[in-house]
Amino acid sequence: MTQRAGYADGTTEGSPSLWGARSAVAERAVLARHLRRVWALPGTRLGVAGWPQSIGNRLHGHWNYWWQAHLLDCLVDAQERQPNAARAATIRRLVRGVRLRNLGTWTNDYYDDIAWLGLALMRARDCEDVPITKAMTAIAAQLRAGWTDHGGGGIWWRRKDMFKNVPANGPAAILFTRWATRGGQRADRQRARSMTEWMSQVLVDPATGLLWDGVYVEPDGSIKDIVRVIYTYCQGVYIGACVELADGDTSGVWVERAEQTIRAVATHLNDDNVLRGRGGGDGGLFAGILARYLAQAVLRLPPSPATATARDLVLGSALAAWRNRALARSGPLFGPEWAQPAQVPRAAGHRRVERDLSVQLSGWMVLEAAALLERSAG
Repeated sequence: MTQRAGYADGTTEGSPSLWGARSAVAERAVLARHLRRVWALPGTRLGVAGWPQSIGNRLHGHWNYWWQAHLLDCLVDAQERQPNAARAATIRRLVRGVRLRNLGTWTNDYYDDIAWLGLALMRARDCEDVPITKAMTAIAAQLRAGWTDHGGGGIWWRRKDMFKNVPANGPAAILFTRWATRGGQRADRQRARSMTEWMSQVLVDPATGLLWDGVYVEPDGSIKDIVRVIYTYCQGVYIGACVELADGDTSGVWVERAEQTIRAVATHLNDDNVLRGRGGGDGGLFAGILARYLAQAVLRLPPSPATATARDLVLGSALAAWRNRALARSGPLFGPEWAQPAQVPRAAGHRRVERDLSVQLSGWMVLEAAALLERSAG
């Protein structure tokens, strides 16, 4: 029996619930290998950063705040796919675990981190009525305070820094657009529009249509340097912000910008409809984030050749991730490059990026994105 044939999910290629079943298998594997109590405290959960687990991993010594936000997002994806009381309890335990591991607070110095957690918390409330008022009050206040006119606008990447980037402004814009109708301030939607407009004017590469990473600014507010590095997740959060702002907008500008970015991704950031990875560590999440917001574009923008392209990218990436999975303890293991076979790490000291929770969440995320499209088509 080969690796690919050795993982039964009870479906066939023609099954209408194929991606849902595969997502469920990925969920069980990731949770079995990575989910653990915080310091053995009851009623808590947190994602262990690496598997096989080292002693430091088990103690959550290096716990990656923003990875936990994406773990929470994936759990909400799964709960929307197939509601389950046990998973609902896990969602609440994870939220509690994040606060406890963050020493009783909801925020840190990184604006991108707290925006990601805020987005996941809003979804957890919508899905399971998780109380988030205190958390969102703190997160939204810090994000609002992050805006300055340095570099033409936008919020900072982190406190006491001179760098502004898409990874902070993209998720913050998505958050403010949603929070404006869920308990935030009416002006939050305008904040989201201003952030996204700033990205559009300052960080879109005119040659490719892709988003650069960010800008360093001088104390007087002028731009010192543009970081012209292209990351897949920058495209994802910009698309996500445009999709949110397109809702209820009659100008068509946000739809046009989202479609332009989708076309740019299709031209420059994939191979045969498979999104490219960015290794392990934080980069392990990048392709999964792009897949998530490509799926949102398919579902929420008017049908067009661009949204058809987005669908192809999500489904092609999910198929590649699944076909190239390895068989490890508790189930499938995903690689950092979905177009290449994954390799199973032998021990905690084995420096393969498949160890990283980020890489496994990204694989789970793209399967959930495919499952979402599958449900919408049904």
